[in-house]
Amino acid sequence: MHPVKRNFFSIWLTLFYAGWMVTILAGGHVSELYSHWPIALAMSLGSYFAGSTPMGGGTVGFPVLVMLQGEPSGMGRDFGFAIQSIGMVSASLFIWSQGIRVHGSLLRWALLGSMLGTPMGLVLLGNRMPSLWVQGIFSLLWGGFGILHLLKISAMSLPSFERLVPHARTRWMGLLIGFVGGSTVASLTGVGIDMILYMVLVIYYRADLKTAIPTSVVLMAMTSVIGLFTQCAMGQLDSQIWGHWLAAAPVVAVGAPFGAWVVSRMGREFSILLVSLLCLFQFAWFLLREQEALGWAGITLCTGILCLMSGLYCFLFQWWAKEPRGTAEVA
Repeated sequence: MHPVKRNFFSIWLTLFYAGWMVTILAGGHVSELYSHWPIALAMSLGSYFAGSTPMGGGTVGFPVLVMLQGEPSGMGRDFGFAIQSIGMVSASLFIWSQGIRVHGSLLRWALLGSMLGTPMGLVLLGNRMPSLWVQGIFSLLWGGFGILHLLKISAMSLPSFERLVPHARTRWMGLLIGFVGGSTVASLTGVGIDMILYMVLVIYYRADLKTAIPTSVVLMAMTSVIGLFTQCAMGQLDSQIWGHWLAAAPVVAVGAPFGAWVVSRMGREFSILLVSLLCLFQFAWFLLREQEALGWAGITLCTGILCLMSGLYCFLFQWWAKEPRGTAEVA
């Protein structure tokens, strides 16, 4: 491995912490660190999940700000973009510097789709959807995928040969994942596009988790940067996120890479259980937090949708398992 590539992550951390320290001291923001310590504490856990699972750090940041502290969903999304632009970019640089494998062909086309879809979703949807709906979409997507993991944990834990997929199909699937994920869930919640890519890799491509998770991390990192720049360019970035960002950024800069390092070395089954419990916790938290707004009818409807989504995921997992597999490119 080239010395520059091997040491690039250390160089990045040095430059980041130097810039962060100058910003804090020169700008007189020391008090911001004390007043926003709870989000820094939450993101110490969130950043680990961001690097070790197919769920961005905003998966913790969004519910903490929106469901726990009662902030608007737009602020939760913007904070997710901002904090993941440090944490998941840091994890991506670690993945690259350590030579950890990703599914390069699908990732490249998904990145292109996200470059088109994320700005469009922010312009067209932005803050127009009610916060309750955004929280519901967020929780249902993760809850359904958590159930799939619990039901199929044995199958997912086993190493397998990756499905051979024609390049033309990979190209269009990648574009579709990036465009749809960026224009919908990512533009509404600040996360989610990574989970969609991960789902396709695991269910359809039958990719190893140690390839699927780093691939999803890189896509979420780049989508966060795209989303952050789009919000800044439109002048719609919530200014209140910066206090949270200053407090949490130094934590996630090392937390997410640590998660990426752990997942590259630990067993598959632990990864799956970790993802499953986090997914189901999100759904239960949403129902408990919004039980008055939803009522029993809403809770029943959400539970029914969750069951349908889980059934669909399991059906696709079994159906695609019957197709022949081979060794695919993961460079």
